[in-house]
Amino acid sequence: MAYIRKFKTTSGATGVQVCYKQGNKVTKTIHVGSASSEKGLLKLMRKAQGIIDGEKGAPLFNLDKYNKK
Repeated sequence: MAYIRKFKTTSGATGVQVCYKQGNKVTKTIHVGSASSEKGLLKLMRKAQGIIDGEKGAPLFNLDKYNKK
């Protein structure tokens, strides 16, 4: 299951991540970015949703190099 996580960074901006959960454990996290405005946050949320939606078909980009291991 994939979901979008929003969180506050130390600089006060809002960070956005796409997290993948298996059972009760997060197995993979992709950092989408951070924004300090509502407009920027909306763009990041759309990008994160696009990453999740890309799973249903062929992904547009290979994001493996951005995944935490």
